Amino acid sequence: MVSAGVTAYGTVLACDMALWGSAWGGTLLLGKPNVEGRALGWLWALGALRWALLHGVALTVPGGRGRPVLRRWVAALCLLGPVFESGKAALLQEGRPGDPIPDPGKAALAAAAATAACLFWELTFPDAEREEAGGAKEKKKQEAKALFMRVVRYSRPDALHLGAAFVFLSLAVICEMFIPFYTGRVVDALGSQYEHSSFLSAIALMGLFSFGSSLFAGLRGGMFMCSLSRLNKRIRHMLFHTLLEQEIGFFEENKPGSLSSRLSSDTNKMGLSVAMNVNVLVRSVVKVLGMLGLMLGLSWQLTLLTCVEMPLLAFLQKSYNTYCQALGQELQDCKAEAKEMASSVVGAVRTVHSFGARESETQRYEEVLRKMHDIQSRKGIRSAVHLLLRRLVTVGVKVVMLFYGRQLIASGRLSGGGLLSFVLYQKDMTSNVKNLVYVSGEMLNSVGAAAKVFQYLDRKPRQKEAGQLAPSELEGRLTFRNVTFAYPACPDTPALKGVSLELSPGKMTALVGPSGGGKTSCVSLLERFYEPQQGEVLLDGLPLHSYQHQYLHQKMALVSQDPVLFSGSIRNNIAYGLEDCSLERVKAAAIKANAHNFICDLEQGYDTDVGECGNQLSAGQKQCIAIARALVRAPKVLILDEATSRMDVDTQLAMQAALYGSAGQTVLVVAHRLKTVEEADHIIFMEDGTVVEQGTHQQLMAKRGRYHRLKEKLFADLDNAEESLIGTVTS
Repeated sequence: MVSAGVTAYGTVLACDMALWGSAWGGTLLLGKPNVEGRALGWLWALGALRWALLHGVALTVPGGRGRPVLRRWVAALCLLGPVFESGKAALLQEGRPGDPIPDPGKAALAAAAATAACLFWELTFPDAEREEAGGAKEKKKQEAKALFMRVVRYSRPDALHLGAAFVFLSLAVICEMFIPFYTGRVVDALGSQYEHSSFLSAIALMGLFSFGSSLFAGLRGGMFMCSLSRLNKRIRHMLFHTLLEQEIGFFEENKPGSLSSRLSSDTNKMGLSVAMNVNVLVRSVVKVLGMLGLMLGLSWQLTLLTCVEMPLLAFLQKSYNTYCQALGQELQDCKAEAKEMASSVVGAVRTVHSFGARESETQRYEEVLRKMHDIQSRKGIRSAVHLLLRRLVTVGVKVVMLFYGRQLIASGRLSGGGLLSFVLYQKDMTSNVKNLVYVSGEMLNSVGAAAKVFQYLDRKPRQKEAGQLAPSELEGRLTFRNVTFAYPACPDTPALKGVSLELSPGKMTALVGPSGGGKTSCVSLLERFYEPQQGEVLLDGLPLHSYQHQYLHQKMALVSQDPVLFSGSIRNNIAYGLEDCSLERVKAAAIKANAHNFICDLEQGYDTDVGECGNQLSAGQKQCIAIARALVRAPKVLILDEATSRMDVDTQLAMQAALYGSAGQTVLVVAHRLKTVEEADHIIFMEDGTVVEQGTHQQLMAKRGRYHRLKEKLFADLDNAEESLIGTVTS
């Protein structure tokens, strides 16, 4: 397919060159035709004849019939010259154009201009067939544009700042455009006919426009940076709020490092797509239009030559942007992976050291870095080739422009200062056209990062929305009614199977049984970390989701086996989540949790920093702080999931007396140590996700069922451990 297309284009071009060569050879032998008074007619006639011949070639050559782009290129190649000469005659009132059969150099230049114009049109306005062929690609572009417009809509609150920034931008660009013009005037004033007043006037205006450009550019940059900061703050706040509203299963599917990357780098890239890229885009558009007008005023011939360069550079830049967009997305994913890996390893550095996994973790991280390096290397090689081609085009056009500019100066149609101004404009024009193409691609590339952010912003939690129920009086009766539940990661493996149980107010209920029996799953459902697939969890006869989220977690407190403390003071950790919690209230909870004494022994007391994740405290002290954090809320329902497992025996006994003695409070204890639950009012034995038996300790022991067998096994294990310890001490 590609080779056939190349053959078709090559054949048409060869035929065209053959026609030009024959015509040029004929003029050398027979002389130029007399076209005085009939110049435009001759041009159109020759162009039409040439088009008919080449069109026929395009239809008959292999691979040409099914290519409408080839036929449009033939039309531009043959008819752009007559159209240009006719327009020039109408605008400049010139009686006759140049020779109908120009020399080979002008013919080659005309062919290059026609090809560049056709190429620019095809890239800007692709035909329906190309859109159909690249339907997926075009659809992706449309989605990217929609994402970009959504980012723009998020910038509406900054409309005043952005409006002021665009005003300053326009003023800065206008001032910049006149600096090369008056630079040329200064050079002309220093010529053979020196005029002091003209020189001073040109210098003064050049200085004035330079000062204005610097002033307005600084104001523009400040306003755009202010808008960027406000947009970043707003998007990060929205994303953080949305993430915290997601269910626990979402955080099991998405790693913290990846979420942190989206929250920091991706939101920043979204802001750049508006505040920075739109800044460059508008500035480049205004400068290109303004400079094009000034360049036409200096020399329309040189401007036409410059317009040949721009489509070629636009094509090179567009090809480079298309390639780099895909690499940019890969690179962004690699960075997120590297950040997530480094975060997880550093966060678990104790585990890494204890298992001697430093080398393996280093190798894993090196693999990610190597992948990132490969992507960056490919991008660098493509960038080097792109830069080389772009420089070759720029230098070639500039050399031709300088030769032709010398002819204009010699004929008196352009001054030396005018040529200098035009060269400065041409350089700036090329740079701004490149920026236009680059930024248009970069804006779509930058919204690739926005796609993931919007995916999170639009995500609805996969659990029922919390209601508005917040009764002043709460009994605290909890009921599981035929509950079946499976974790999102294992939807086909139920953790609970038709569980029905009840927790009574003013009583302590204990969940016991082997690991994996479903005890922690019950706790997770009570905390609304997950929703059951079947059945209901009721509080005072109403579903948990009907209560306000804040109200529910004030009335229901959980203390886990491995509590999480936050970096900060002990007082802030105990009062976590509460507003206006007095120090007296914090101390009362700490006393009840048997934590007051060791807190007072610390150098700064309740203002002592617990360190990152509470690593400045022992495991038992962390549990005491966590229990105080629960008790300070005076909860109606208290859930203890092995909450005292890290404490010494004396502390456990004191704690149990405090926790289990609250009148009217519903207490749920999850424990593996049966000694802990013997005093419970109600014991529920769970195994394999079902309730096997329930009752008091005495009732269950009398049944001699699963609870009794587990009790006997634990006693045997303790006896064996005691005998082993005595033997060790004796020896």
